[in-house]
Amino acid sequence: MNHKSFSHLAGWGGALSLSVLACFGAAAAPAGQPDASWPAAGKSIRMVVPFPAGSGSDSLARMLAAKVTQQTGASVIIDNKPGAGTMIGAQDVARAKPDGYTLLYTIVVTHTQNPHLYKKLPYDPVKDFTPILQAVRSATVLVAAKEAPFSTTAELIAYAKAHPGKLNYASYSLGSTSHLNGEILKMKTGTDIVHVPYKGTADASRALLAGDVQVYFDGTATAVENARAGKVKLLGPATDRRLGVLPELPTLEEQGIQGLNIVGWQGIFGPGDMPPELANRVAGVFRAALETPDITQTIVSQGNEVSGAGPKEFAAIVQRDSARWGDVIRRIGLVLE
Repeated sequence: MNHKSFSHLAGWGGALSLSVLACFGAAAAPAGQPDASWPAAGKSIRMVVPFPAGSGSDSLARMLAAKVTQQTGASVIIDNKPGAGTMIGAQDVARAKPDGYTLLYTIVVTHTQNPHLYKKLPYDPVKDFTPILQAVRSATVLVAAKEAPFSTTAELIAYAKAHPGKLNYASYSLGSTSHLNGEILKMKTGTDIVHVPYKGTADASRALLAGDVQVYFDGTATAVENARAGKVKLLGPATDRRLGVLPELPTLEEQGIQGLNIVGWQGIFGPGDMPPELANRVAGVFRAALETPDITQTIVSQGNEVSGAGPKEFAAIVQRDSARWGDVIRRIGLVLE
């Protein structure tokens, strides 16, 4: 399964030093420079996570929140607002003041897929948000059920062509990355594989392990864990390069399937119109937390990569990925109400 991406024209890069972290009450910095006054003493930061507590994104958001509190003394409160393909949580942040005290921790879908999937959104993915920090680059891996009558991608394609409509693939929701990747797979290989959407990654994974579906684009951590336990077969990652935890497994692109190489991500956004110096400051504080050894080790152990791309670079990533996902979604012809 992990991202990401997830349409923005404004952004700013920034870094921080440990000495700046202590300057909560310093005067505002000149335009374009990191704003050392954030977070102010006694103020709490609310980080909206548009997923249930205990999900992968929620877990990393909580790790970052705890580390920021440890490093700055500011309280970071996680506010879970799941539902509607991340749109409920995103709308909440879009309406907030751009003062750095309401943030969105989300995945690629919010800003790069939803705008093309839905006829109408409750937010403008460009105007209503300020990209702050790409935290993690994530990946999905195409996996097959243990009892599936194939063990490689080539065998999957051959079997699907010989038995049209007989195989099922899972997704963790309509319009999700797992769904879109499944449709790209079908489109690029000329196969007829039936889509079976589930309500969340846990349900989709359970369906694969039970043999209710034969293939699924799963998150790297779950895919590797299940493969090591002998519960699934790994077919290939849908990434632009091989995964560090699976260096011997060729990507699906290397195996001849073009288009399955849009990397997912997780990142932090603020409301629209956030001052550049404030965006720099927020990015720097969370980057310092992200790059601590324990958090970095956790991310890498899950088969993901630490990014740390700041506002300007993250904005470019979001814009690029939105264009790529938009092209894919138009070619598939998928529209959700």
